[in-house]
Amino acid sequence: MAPVRTTGGVVAAAVISIFFAMLSHLLSSKRTILRLSKKKEKKPRNGLIDAIGNTPLIRINSLSEATGCEILGKCEFLNPGGSVKDRVAVKIIEEALESGELAQGGVVTEGSAGSTAISLATVAPAYGCKCHVVIPDDVAMEKSQILEALGATVERVRPVSITHRDHYVNIARRRALEANEVASKHRKSDQMDCKPLKQINGYTSGEEKQSSALSNNCRGGFFADQFENLANFRAHYEGTGPEILEQAGGNLDAFVAAAGTGGTVAGVSKFLQEKFPNIKSFLVDPPGSGLFNKVTRGVMYTKEEAEGRRLKNPFDTITEGIGINRLTQNFLMAKLDGAFRGTDMEAVEMSRFLLKNDGLFLGSSSAMNCVGAVRVAQSIGPGHTIVTILCDSGMRHLSKFYNDEYLSQHGLTPKAKGLEFLGIK
Repeated sequence: MAPVRTTGGVVAAAVISIFFAMLSHLLSSKRTILRLSKKKEKKPRNGLIDAIGNTPLIRINSLSEATGCEILGKCEFLNPGGSVKDRVAVKIIEEALESGELAQGGVVTEGSAGSTAISLATVAPAYGCKCHVVIPDDVAMEKSQILEALGATVERVRPVSITHRDHYVNIARRRALEANEVASKHRKSDQMDCKPLKQINGYTSGEEKQSSALSNNCRGGFFADQFENLANFRAHYEGTGPEILEQAGGNLDAFVAAAGTGGTVAGVSKFLQEKFPNIKSFLVDPPGSGLFNKVTRGVMYTKEEAEGRRLKNPFDTITEGIGINRLTQNFLMAKLDGAFRGTDMEAVEMSRFLLKNDGLFLGSSSAMNCVGAVRVAQSIGPGHTIVTILCDSGMRHLSKFYNDEYLSQHGLTPKAKGLEFLGIK
């Protein structure tokens, strides 16, 4: 049998094939090296402050599949201080330092239901400042414990209307004034022991623990005023809003969130409306809050109640940090297209549904936001992309929102197997 002759054309083809294979491998390797070198070029973030923001935007699979919409959550619970309020704390302190209203060594005071106080206590030391917070005594005890562990001075007071002089926000404002008085008089004592003890809102003022942040070596006080300070709004207008739009690739139909101070919903909604007017923004409001009525009907209360004049504590909700019965300067910046009412039962059921189906362990306001996202999906129909805020995790809500005994006492024991509590079979 004659040997098979290899023609020159076949050899040339083989050589060319091998050449292109090698070239493809070299180009692929070069691209890999370039990718790795780019990754290496990425420098570590500069301390705690630089680690705040740029949180991931994730698809909430269970809700997306149930509604036919792409429901995305901005994971603000992954901030160093554990919540969306980290952004606000940084913006408030930086603007105050820049304006001279706050000096290094000064005391930042705030009235907060928990998350903002924790964020301020987390970031204040990075700016060389101390933190003094006043919180309602009905918030989850673990929030107070976290604050004390962070080194903040904590006052717990009974919840009353904002019109009352001893509302926790108003007390915090007074604490800043007291710190300024201490600084201006250069007191020599370590504690404010020259004033008689006074009863404030059912608690004794002047105790060592409460006044420790207002010692004679403090360099004045600054009231953060998260409800009215527009640095709150700017934190989200300049940060959260642009991040959402970029991470969604510009493919976004609606945004929804609850409001406490109003900073998040205002900053994000205004940014989105200015960039893309076709993107709709909505509010979801818990029980006891008047914002739903304001957005949908133009009034906060019934005819029998004058706006802003309620003297009793108006809240009747298990959710913390959201819902309010006045219009803050931050909320007034919002650009909203509508509002939905959420219930405590819906928030509780939603939290358990997401934990079971997505592994998301969320706080009460995050759960309410997800209720709002489903309501928006039901309203605008399948095929749309909706973003909401996952404000904080459930770690700060163990004693109430995730406490079976507490829920049972308030008739809020979760029983749903799916999303039937929102009308989805």
